[in-house]
Amino acid sequence: MAEAKPSFTEITRDIKKRENPKDVFITPLPLAKKQIEFVKVWSGCNDDDMWFDPFRNNGSYYNQFPSGCRKDWTEILDNKDFFKYEKPITIIASNPPYSILDKVIKKSIELKPRIISYLIGFHNLTARRMEMFNNAGYKLVGMHMCKVYKWFGMSVIVQFERTEGNNIISYDRTVWR
Repeated sequence: MAEAKPSFTEITRDIKKRENPKDVFITPLPLAKKQIEFVKVWSGCNDDDMWFDPFRNNGSYYNQFPSGCRKDWTEILDNKDFFKYEKPITIIASNPPYSILDKVIKKSIELKPRIISYLIGFHNLTARRMEMFNNAGYKLVGMHMCKVYKWFGMSVIVQFERTEGNNIISYDRTVWR
């Protein structure tokens, strides 16, 4: 008799409770390029912008940032800690480690870039995290859903921009029964 496959709830519970997060997932080069292009199209970026990749790893983002732009990076594996970074930047674009996503969002907001664009698991885009961005003056201005083979569930490129005006994305943190 075949062994029953674990449920979605069981898989997510196991992921949340593992002691050693498996956070190093290299973004496919074409997907990183697609995200960079979205940032350029959605926000009308220019050569004066300072692009920043806080989790460079193999450079799938950093190496594809627009030619001629100013750019910088951090990577903990190279002893350049994102959480100690303090230079002014305009745009953050990367694929952050999901196990510390709240800490990443807080630090990203502290740096006060105009644009924050991350590739995250779709289930990680929660109302509480939306509220973190909104309370800091960031609005969700773009989303692109995608699927990467061997990654858990659907992923989504999100782009938050510090901008005036109303947020057309609605959410609440009510637990409905």
